[in-house]
Amino acid sequence: MPDDLPVTRSLVIPAAELSERFSRSSGPGGQGVNTTDSRVELSFDVLGSPSLPDPVRARLRQRLAGRLVDGVLTVAASEHRTQLANRRAARERLAALLREATGPPPRPRRPTRPTRGSQRRRLEGKRQRGVVKRGRQGRYDE
Repeated sequence: MPDDLPVTRSLVIPAAELSERFSRSSGPGGQGVNTTDSRVELSFDVLGSPSLPDPVRARLRQRLAGRLVDGVLTVAASEHRTQLANRRAARERLAALLREATGPPPRPRRPTRPTRGSQRRRLEGKRQRGVVKRGRQGRYDE
């Protein structure tokens, strides 16, 4: 499956820049779980990639800062029983992660005020809760 990884229409990661590692999956699976290396770790060197334009690389560095280890982004897949299925899942996961991180930033939230009705309902709920709690203490004065 040494195919290029399409992220967006304009961004495609060459297969030569992806590296895969295989290991044994954990969890149930009977006898086969101890013998097959079906877990896949797919790595992509974000900071060292020649196929990424500089603005995209800067955006990825900023948005994926918590996931990068020495500039390398790694995703793992072990939910399927076969190595091939896990390879596909890891590639899809990596593409989705890169697609989300390279997209435009979300619009800033426009501050709003609670409506008068929602404020009234909130305060009424707090009053009711106080009545319930006072009832537990044996006091019945309202």
